[in-house]
Amino acid sequence: MRVFADIHEFAAAAGTSLGTTEWFDINQGRIDTFADATGDHQWIHTDPERAAHGPFGSTIAHGLLTLSLLPVLNHELYRLEKLSMAVNYGFDKVRFISPVPVGTRVRATTLIDSVTEVSGGIQAKFVTTIEIEGAAKPACVAESIARFVA
Repeated sequence: MRVFADIHEFAAAAGTSLGTTEWFDINQGRIDTFADATGDHQWIHTDPERAAHGPFGSTIAHGLLTLSLLPVLNHELYRLEKLSMAVNYGFDKVRFISPVPVGTRVRATTLIDSVTEVSGGIQAKFVTTIEIEGAAKPACVAESIARFVA
C-alpha cells in the first residue's frame, strides 16, 4: 500500500501506477446480495441451474457489481493522510469487456491518470483495470474521478 503524506504528495504522483491488488473472490452469495440491493434478479446472475445451460455456462456477476468493487479494491492500494474528506465525483468512461463467472477471482490495477486543483483540494482521475484470474481479457476498465479535500 502506498501512503501519501498529503494531497500535494499525491498530486506529484500523477501518471504513476498505484499497483495491483490481491485477488478477490466472486461468489454466488455476493452476486445474490447485489441483486437484492439493486432489484436486478436476471437469471444470468441469480439462477445457477438455468445459467448452467445459458450462454456463459454459469451465473455471472453484474457489470455494476464489478464496478462497485472499485472502493474496496483501491483501498488496498493507497491511503492519503491529512485528509478531511474524499468523495466519488463520477466516471468518464466504463467498459465491461468480459463477464465475471461465479467462482472466479478478480483483482485491480490502478493508475493515477491526472490530478488537477479544485477549490479546497484536488481532483484525481484514475484508470482501473479489473482482471479475471486466468482470463485473456479484463472484466472492466473504468476511468473514475475522486475529489480530495485537505
